[in-house]
Amino acid sequence: MPETIHINVGGMTCAACQSHVQHALEEQPGVEKAAVNLMTGDAMVIFDPASVSKDALLEAVRETGYDAELPVAGKDVFQHQEDREAAQVAEARELAIKAVVSLIAGALAMWLSMQFMEVRAAQLGLLCLTIVVMGWAGSRVYAGAFTTAIHGSSDMNTLVALGTGAAFLYSAAVTLAPGLFHSQGIHPQVYYEAAILILAFVMAGKAMEARAKRQTTGALRKLIGLQTPTARVLRQGQEVDLPVSQVRRGDIIIVRPGERLPVDGDVSDGTSFVDESMLTGEPIPVEKQKGDRVIGGTVNSTGSFTYIATTLGESSVLSRIVTLMREAQSSRAPIEKLADRISSIFVPTVLVLSALTFAAWMISGAGFIRAAATAVAVLIIACPCAMGLAVPTAVMVATGRGAEAGLLIKGGEALEKLRRVDTVILDKTGTLTEGRPRVVDSDLTDEHLRLAAALERRSEHPLAQAVVDFAGSRRLTLPSAHEARAVPGKGMEGRVQGHTVLVGHGSFLGERGIATARGGLVVAIDERIVGSLQVEDPLRTSSKSAVEDLKKLGLDVVLLTGDRRSTAEAIAREAGIDHVVAEVLPQGKIDEVKRLKALGRVIAMAGDGINDAPALAQADVGFAMGSGTDIAMEAGDVTLLRADLRGISEAIALSRAAWRVMKQNLFWALAYNVVAIPAAALGYLSPVIASAAMALSSVSVVGNSLRLKKTRLS
Repeated sequence: MPETIHINVGGMTCAACQSHVQHALEEQPGVEKAAVNLMTGDAMVIFDPASVSKDALLEAVRETGYDAELPVAGKDVFQHQEDREAAQVAEARELAIKAVVSLIAGALAMWLSMQFMEVRAAQLGLLCLTIVVMGWAGSRVYAGAFTTAIHGSSDMNTLVALGTGAAFLYSAAVTLAPGLFHSQGIHPQVYYEAAILILAFVMAGKAMEARAKRQTTGALRKLIGLQTPTARVLRQGQEVDLPVSQVRRGDIIIVRPGERLPVDGDVSDGTSFVDESMLTGEPIPVEKQKGDRVIGGTVNSTGSFTYIATTLGESSVLSRIVTLMREAQSSRAPIEKLADRISSIFVPTVLVLSALTFAAWMISGAGFIRAAATAVAVLIIACPCAMGLAVPTAVMVATGRGAEAGLLIKGGEALEKLRRVDTVILDKTGTLTEGRPRVVDSDLTDEHLRLAAALERRSEHPLAQAVVDFAGSRRLTLPSAHEARAVPGKGMEGRVQGHTVLVGHGSFLGERGIATARGGLVVAIDERIVGSLQVEDPLRTSSKSAVEDLKKLGLDVVLLTGDRRSTAEAIAREAGIDHVVAEVLPQGKIDEVKRLKALGRVIAMAGDGINDAPALAQADVGFAMGSGTDIAMEAGDVTLLRADLRGISEAIALSRAAWRVMKQNLFWALAYNVVAIPAAALGYLSPVIASAAMALSSVSVVGNSLRLKKTRLS
């Protein structure tokens, strides 16, 4: 059985680093999938524990020259994310301090170089200052470059280390052995300020980048902030405030107006309106009555009520959403493979170009100093940081923007596929309709209804629940049912108090040899039809406008249901859907998806039931209704946290916007190098200016991605 683990990877600084780690993990036996994310410093690995151990995976990462650790055991998803946030804040602060100090040191070095160029004592002072700055501010750069070098690879650290190292070693030689240069007729100059300022600008860029990265996880931080530390619990008749971790399943939770709900549960007493906007994107508070489900992290608006704690800890809705968000933001979009292919050859190519630049300038007679400076500028300007950030930043911001709108998009692959969707298939019950059918007419006697409802109580289907509710409205006591068996898409059969009971569509009874022309849910007892129930499931108020939005995007909309054709066509007319496929079983839904895909269609399907899960998985993109079953949510690529199909068009619009940003980021990252490398090679950029430009290129990519936070989805 495959397992999934997350590995904290330290030391990655560019696309080349990410590519090295990715390749090392994918090469391990038993690894089905690996996704390494430069933005989060995280590697998600799906592997077969019988073929490879966790320790072997960690060692594979370490052998590439990067740190690797498993998350600390015993911490929940909230604590892990808080640790990551704290580490990001600490890193940004450390980088900012190093950048400021290095900039001051660089300015001092520049002033000393200009005022006291020929004074040996000043040169020795600059030598010591540069060693201190390089050892302190550049320690991670040089350590990273050394580690990757001994493993036979290279990355951004390699380029920075070579550039600053060349400037320092040349300057040190001038300081310690000036006569050597005079004997060759070379007027010696020192470039300590260049080495210091290059590191300063690299650190400044990294600090700005780290700060910008935190903005990309803003939606995730908001979700983390929804968790309350304590809960007011009724224990032995007394109200006590307890840490949420001490709440047990079945506890009675008391909530007053304005308070945030601590855990998930079912209302046991009282009524109120609950603001679920942070989870669903729906601004209107939802009325909650006895028996209704409430979610931890939402806010009670008016009235007091009590509820019974149900799902806790890692199983809670908020915890699962945070987990899905983290996994989505750690995943990779297929377009990143392009960046990987480029970065795998990028750094070695730059090293060759730098060497050729040096040789060309030397041959031209420009001298060692000019040749070295231009070669260093080529090394610095070509750092592939922006390329490594181009796609993951867009994925992180887009998935965060989706979460704010009640759309849980499971990662870069789903986000990228959404833009290509041209056909949307909608299930009927619970998706296009409210999923709360009600009996509007019946000719059954109370005794016959009692037997039918007893059988239907053994089913989870919404139509069965409607029959049970109808019996409840007549205050009927239901006996136990035995040998109950559901036939998907058709009906139920079993024994109740010694009677053989069948409930389902007329075709279902016909298969059992009981002919009938009745509509609705037909009931047969001991092979004799005793009556029927007419059940209606009203269309969701937003479904019609949702279909209109999909059509405006140029998409074909299909209603796919196991319900009777007459019922399906009536709902389709009301919703504005032209294409209807009705009376199909779960396998028939899969077959229809396959048929459309064979025609070259890119399919998105929305459903909410267990019987929809296989078809959701078969579609190119599956939309699961957040109000539906856990199985459907797991099978879907996108979960609609609010019961509103307009989320489908919003997700597609977000995908198309994210795709545009990804392409823009990759274009500018590549165009930057296409323009900047020749400019540096021709001597138009000094090493210091090149380092500043390199830093700004990364920040510009992150900034462009942050525009997705303001994307209009409707």
